[in-house]
Amino acid sequence: MINKKTLLSVGSGLTILAGLVAFTTAPSFAAKKPAIEVVTHAGAGGGTDVNSRMMMLRSRRTLKQDMVVVNKRGGGGAAAMNYFMTRPADGNTILTFTVGHAITMAMGKTKLKVSDMAPIARGTNDPQILMVNCKKSPYKTPEDFVAGMKKGDKITFGGTHTGTIDHITVYMWAKRLGQKMPKYIPYKGGGELATRLVAGEVDVGTLNLSEAAAPVEAGDICPLVILAENGMAPIPKAKTAKSLGIDLVLSTTRGFVTHAGVDKARVSALEKGMAKAMKHSMYQAYLANSGLDNTSPQPSGPWAKQIAFMVGEFGPALKEMGLMK
Repeated sequence: MINKKTLLSVGSGLTILAGLVAFTTAPSFAAKKPAIEVVTHAGAGGGTDVNSRMMMLRSRRTLKQDMVVVNKRGGGGAAAMNYFMTRPADGNTILTFTVGHAITMAMGKTKLKVSDMAPIARGTNDPQILMVNCKKSPYKTPEDFVAGMKKGDKITFGGTHTGTIDHITVYMWAKRLGQKMPKYIPYKGGGELATRLVAGEVDVGTLNLSEAAAPVEAGDICPLVILAENGMAPIPKAKTAKSLGIDLVLSTTRGFVTHAGVDKARVSALEKGMAKAMKHSMYQAYLANSGLDNTSPQPSGPWAKQIAFMVGEFGPALKEMGLMK
């Protein structure tokens, strides 16, 4: 069973945390230290904006330097990345980098390259999960589902929008199993997708756990395959793709980078300070209220590999999907 009380409190919990962020007074620091700009593509109050502010809440103290959010909306993160490129490589600019940025970069919509960035730390990681209708699906186990895919069963998948991580997930999942792109129906959001999956409009939904918490708890939606390194305690019957012999790890993720030219000692200091901040109970509460656990924050090494994987894999996938030239 899923922890209903925890996951169904995501919305109210994040509202409270966002309020705490908005009304928390930043400590005073020496005027000779400029404020660190944290550049995000999201508008104020958006998921990535809130994630940035939650990181900043304690990082101001651990780094002993003020931090300010700079919102640069547009182009699926292109505006934020292009602005980031104009800033000096002095370690006082941080870009909140997401899976959406990786897609935009892979599509060539920005001049920013992986080699232009120095990864600092990952902040959140919400694994992609393939879920079915518990009552209507012929697939009762992860193994049944994989066997059906390998057989070439006609399966309709649902996800959010076109050219997104959900869309790419469906393509890469099918490709790993030797199949062509299945029928894919895009929806406006995860909530709508979960509703349509329960209604039987699609056979498989590509969802994050928090998006489908209520119908999973109700026994209407059954998570089968988790595209992560490890399983998830709230859904013990679901298995990782890797445990099924399929090498695919994908997630909705956010993290932080600075410029590649920044002094290594400065990058190390940023990583150390932000890592300490994200271990604080306030940030951990934010993760819990987002349906995530303490494995979300990761150091620069794993985060760098994840960024390189996303950009490297998404470009060819999008071309093969016919979404870019």
